[in-house]
Amino acid sequence: MQCDPMVMCRLLVGLDVNVVGVVAWTSPMQVHVRTRWARPSCRSCGTPATVKQRRRRRLVDLPAFGRPVALVWHQLRWRCPAPTCPIGSWTERDESIVVGNRGITDRAGRWACEQVGRHGRSVAEVAADLRADWHTINRAVIAYGTALVDDPDRIGQVAVLGLDETAFVRRGRFRVKQWSTQLVGHGQLLDVVEGRDAAPACAWLAGRDPAWVDAIGHVTLDLSGAYRKVADTMLPDAVQVADPFHVVRLANQCVDETRRRVQQNTTGHRGRKADPLYRARKLLVMADDRLDDDARSRRQGLLAAGDPRGQVADAWTAKEAVRELYQLDDPALALDWVLELADTCTDGAYGPEVRRLGRTLKRWAAPIAAWHESRATNGPVEAINNLAKRIKRVAFGMTNWTHWRIRVLLYAGRPNWSKLATITPTPT
Repeated sequence: MQCDPMVMCRLLVGLDVNVVGVVAWTSPMQVHVRTRWARPSCRSCGTPATVKQRRRRRLVDLPAFGRPVALVWHQLRWRCPAPTCPIGSWTERDESIVVGNRGITDRAGRWACEQVGRHGRSVAEVAADLRADWHTINRAVIAYGTALVDDPDRIGQVAVLGLDETAFVRRGRFRVKQWSTQLVGHGQLLDVVEGRDAAPACAWLAGRDPAWVDAIGHVTLDLSGAYRKVADTMLPDAVQVADPFHVVRLANQCVDETRRRVQQNTTGHRGRKADPLYRARKLLVMADDRLDDDARSRRQGLLAAGDPRGQVADAWTAKEAVRELYQLDDPALALDWVLELADTCTDGAYGPEVRRLGRTLKRWAAPIAAWHESRATNGPVEAINNLAKRIKRVAFGMTNWTHWRIRVLLYAGRPNWSKLATITPTPT
């Protein structure tokens, strides 16, 4: 137990400083401190320095005993008394108190980084807790967070790489979407690159160690031509796998588009409540094996009433054939199934939507069949996209690319938070 008042104050403050005084009636509470350093000597000539100026530097600090705190550092400016010394004067520094010229203490900056990055809180919310300016907290989050997300040990070896895009921001008068591409491996967000074309992702992979890239065995894709180009260019030895969800969704879109076209051609208007095809819209996209006999009978009756040429029924049959593909276990048999289904769908007797589906199946036949061997999907990538969108919702939208990348990686990139206490951000 410590009974010395100075030592007790030092322990409560948590810094190796002398506590000059406390102003408790203000909000936030002010804790005045002074460093305990001995008189320094000039680093050029070795002459003992003299005090040139005393200044009070007010810093945002962590709350104490349920109250916001401002740390007031009585900072000294020293000078060399030697008239011929080129050094002149300098200000004392203590990185245990503050790093660089930030308006927040080092420990408060680390705490704010963890609150915003690890727990997904908004910068405004943390700034309100610390009674600080938004920009002060955000600068601390970016400074400490950059060192965490750029840690070379953060990204381990990856066997399955997934790529997907999400809308980052809308800009301009016409609210044009700008995209970001997430690279995901084993449920971890590896990095975020700007845009959704092939070039940024290719550049990111080119910057990785060749041995790390060669260890990637599978690439999961969502039927995006740009991301397939990334796999063809940078990962030629990796097996490309088309995500089953996106393949089945493409087949469901074929049914919906065919139904809308037939509805317009037969009735001259969009679907209305009493129209047979409109009443069958949900039954058509639901899995047939999940319907009971009454639902199947109702679907058949509605198709008979609203699909005189059977084009919607053809699209539904193609959709069910795509779904049945994923009941197979043999990759070779699955490839033959896809190729035969593609040839059938591209027949001129079918509607344009079914023919387009057939061309897509033929173009992606090998990646679609590859799922039956690897069972790799884009599920982890979609989960990471959800985390990224959560960060955007918490911030009520983001426009700065650096802020977006750092905050998303802090939240979904699995940084080593135990290193937060040891890293030193770049002074500003």
